[in-house]
Amino acid sequence: MNGQYDVSVNDVSAVYAGPGGKLWELLMGEEIHVGGAEQTDYLAKKAGIDEKGKDLILLDICSALGGPARHLVEKYGIRVIGVDITPEMIEEAQKRTIGKPFKDKIEYRHGSALDLPAHAKSFDVVWGQDSWCYVRDKKRLINETARVLKSGGTLAFTDWIWGSVQAPPNEADFLMAFMVFPDMQTLDGYANLIRAAGLKLKEQEDLSVDFAQNMDQYLVTLKKNKGNIIAGFGNDLYNEAEKGIIAWNKAAHEKKVGRGLWIATKT
Repeated sequence: MNGQYDVSVNDVSAVYAGPGGKLWELLMGEEIHVGGAEQTDYLAKKAGIDEKGKDLILLDICSALGGPARHLVEKYGIRVIGVDITPEMIEEAQKRTIGKPFKDKIEYRHGSALDLPAHAKSFDVVWGQDSWCYVRDKKRLINETARVLKSGGTLAFTDWIWGSVQAPPNEADFLMAFMVFPDMQTLDGYANLIRAAGLKLKEQEDLSVDFAQNMDQYLVTLKKNKGNIIAGFGNDLYNEAEKGIIAWNKAAHEKKVGRGLWIATKT
């Protein structure tokens, strides 16, 4: 597994507060994760959200623009609290929730995934989608999820991961720098952290084939919108984005990077 990188939380916030956040929304949609609403429903089914009832309280860690939160509340009738470190993301999520018939069931909190602004044993489900790769200390993150979960609660998340083939150092450095990731785990690495936190791992799934296919689509979408991106953000940003996504696409098809899903419970 490749090592950690010198990326601070301020670096990540700067990306999502600026053009980077808008670019990823263009490529991925409002939910800003692989597979959009379809993958949100897939994870919800794995977590048993439709079976737990409308009294369920879910914590979405790294909630970004609040797209998954709004989807979950509207479709399943549950209550969602989103936490994100970037103030601009929280502000935009709040704006996009104004006027929605379910707005009273959503709350957005500014805070760190490593020191969650929540009391112990507060949530039926702790949730994340393709965003914990921005968090440096994965052990502390998983321990925090265990702290705030109720007894019998469910941890359900997806994330970008290192694949089965190790990327050489120079390639790994570029991939991580482009995405502003301080650290990525492996499929089994997350499983080990889950068990170490005292949670019971129920399922882990390698979604890397689907991840590579989505990378194909992001590259197509990027090139299709080349004129608009250059007009809005400049030629340099477009060139850097194209270079980075081509590199991630190649690495995904070579199984150097991928995506995983984990479901665990607090017994």
